Order: sequence, then structure tokens, then C-alpha cells
Amino acid sequence: MSSNPAETSLLRYPAFIQFWFAKNASSFGFQMMSVAVGWQIYSITGRAFDLGLIGLVQFIPSVLLALPAGHVADQFDRRRIVRACQVVEWLGIALLAAFSFSGHINEAGILALVFVVGIAKAFEFPAMQSMLPALVPLSILPRATASSAAAGQAAMIAGPALGGLLYVAGPAVVYGVSALLYLGALVFMSRLRYDHAPPRREPATLKTLFAGVHFIRRRPAVLGVISLDLFAVLLGGATALLPIFAKDILHTGPWGLGLLRAAPAVGALLCSIWLSSHSLKRRVGPIMFASVAGFGVATLVFAVSTSLWLSMGALFALGAFDMVSMVIRGALVQLDTPDDMRGRVSAVNAIFINTSNQLGEFESGLLAAALGAVNATLIGGLGTLAVVGLWMWWFPSLRRRQGLVEDPEPVEGASSTI
Repeated sequence: MSSNPAETSLLRYPAFIQFWFAKNASSFGFQMMSVAVGWQIYSITGRAFDLGLIGLVQFIPSVLLALPAGHVADQFDRRRIVRACQVVEWLGIALLAAFSFSGHINEAGILALVFVVGIAKAFEFPAMQSMLPALVPLSILPRATASSAAAGQAAMIAGPALGGLLYVAGPAVVYGVSALLYLGALVFMSRLRYDHAPPRREPATLKTLFAGVHFIRRRPAVLGVISLDLFAVLLGGATALLPIFAKDILHTGPWGLGLLRAAPAVGALLCSIWLSSHSLKRRVGPIMFASVAGFGVATLVFAVSTSLWLSMGALFALGAFDMVSMVIRGALVQLDTPDDMRGRVSAVNAIFINTSNQLGEFESGLLAAALGAVNATLIGGLGTLAVVGLWMWWFPSLRRRQGLVEDPEPVEGASSTI
């Protein structure tokens, strides 16, 4: 890994800069909206169950619409898709602001508007993910990915905090600022120059909808990268148990829990900032596996720690290791996928990510209920290390991978509608 010369600076690519501002303005807006929705619904109903409904109405469209969204991203202009989705999201948030300001709002109305925003985000994700490789040279795509991820982490840290502060003035104020951020995202996306010629349009059939699945199955490197992420996250979900560790093991209060929750995000943020100015040029396969193994080791350290500061350090390292592997995995998937398949492959990847996050939390909770939080986390860390060993054996091409850009593997019967 070495620093890049000035001529490869991301600032030399105006389209990427517009994309970066558009993506992260909407990310800040969404994070602010999310914290306001949770506070508002709980203040209306006082039921913890209703907080779970917020996640449910966002999870359902993200999974059920992922494959159709990927097909749309590969058949139409991706910039227009993103703009249309952001318009819908802006309208949903603006209505939340208007109804909150007028006082004519209830739980059902909030959930309905959040559901509409979730539908738009389901179509926005694969289209936006597929745009990035066309905005910068492929040689610096990992740095562009890291730069985008850094701002995303900043939004996850600062967005809820800002939303919480503004909520003192009422939910309508939070929604209003969020809507303004979405308007800014629309302006940046409208000014972005994106040269992409969609292929000949084809009807949405089972064959075209599942083309991304078939493509991944025929590409060992892509299958290995995506499945590694799935099982590593599925097994290493220690963060779901943080309240138990904070209260019963580390004997700290809400402030300590806040520090523990922030530690992985801070580690990921600082690592992504570093990666955005340095290139991964050699041994990317071994580095990826080492990072996932580091994730597992950090999970084990967190499991046995009885010190708040050691636990925070372990979670900080966990977030940093996860960011390194995420940047490499994301770049490998994009670079090993033809442009006319990126939308559908990104959609399948989104299903894996959403499923692994949700099931990972469920698996951690189930094991913790049966064996205790420490044993559950130890099993998760050991399981992550076992996955790394198995994947290095099952996917030797990934283990030996040196550069991010390599000659594509032959794909039997490859086409845009496999």
C-alpha cells in the first residue's frame, strides 16, 4: 500500500465529486429522518414493539424488491433512476414534516411514509452502487469506494446526533432539515455527468431477474467475496449484544454503551479516510482474508474483555478491519462484473448484506439466550476464523489474488441475461 501521486487525486474527477456530495447529503438526511421517526413513534405509542415495525417496513421492500431493482438498474439510465428515487424520498420526508408541523399525524401514517421511502431506497441502492465505476478510472476505484464509505460512516455517526439535537425543536424541524439535504442531493445528482448507455431493453422475466444470481454462481471470485461477507457478518454479530456487555459485564451505564456503539464506526471512519488516499496494489486477496481474520480476533478479544477501554479498543479494531475487507470486497465485485450486470449483482449483494445483518443479530441473540453473551460472542469469533480458513481453501483464486484488476475469468454462456 502506498500513497498515490497528485495526478490520481479524486478531486480531478468532477463527476465523482458531484456523486460524493449527492450520496452523502442523502445519507445524512436519511440518518436524521431515522432518529426522528423512532423518537416520534415511541412518543406517540410508548410501545417498544412499534420501534421494531420501523425496521420491518424498511426491511421488507429492501429484500422483496431487490431483484426487480437490479433489473431496472441494468435496463435504464442509472442517474435518472437515482434522481427519481430521491424525489420520492424527498416527498415522503417533506410529508412527514408537513403532517408533524400541522399535528395531523399518527403511527400508521408515519409507517406508511417510511415504507414508501423504503421502496425508493430499494431501487436507489443498486443503481447508485453501479454508477461509481463509471465515474473514476478503475485503478483508483478502491480509493473512491473508501472515500464514499468514509462520508457514509460520518453520516452514521453525526446524522443521528444532529437529528437528536434538532428534535428538541420538534420532529417537523428534523424532517425539514432532512428534506433540505435531499434537495441538495438532487441538485448534485442533476449536475452530475454520467456517460452510460443502457443495453437493449428486455422484459422482466424470471431469467433476467435472476441473471445476477446465475452470474455470481458462475464466477468463483465474486461468489467467494459475497459469501465471505455473508457468513462473516452472520457469525460475528457481537454489536447486537452490546447492551448486555455494557450492563452485566463491563458494569457501565448508558454513556459507556454509547462509547461502545461509537467505537466500531470511529475505527471504520478513520480507516476509510486512510484508504481514500492510499492504494491497495498488491496481495489484495491475502489482505482481505487477513482483515476478516482480524475481525474475528477482535471479536474474541471483546468477548473476554472485562475492561471498558479494552472493549472499546477491540471494537475500534473490529470496525477498522471490517472497513478494509469491505473496500476490497466492494472493488472486486465491481471490477469482476460487466457493466451491464452491475445492477443485478449489486441487488443480490444487497440481499446478502441485509439478510446477514438481520439474521446475524438474531443468531447472536439466540445463542446469548442459550449460552450467555460471552460464549455466544466467542463462538461468533471462532466461527469467523473458521470461515476464513474454509474460504481460503475453497476459493484458492481469491487467496492468490494479487491485484484488484485481473483478467476476467471465463464464464460459460455469459451474457446480460444469463
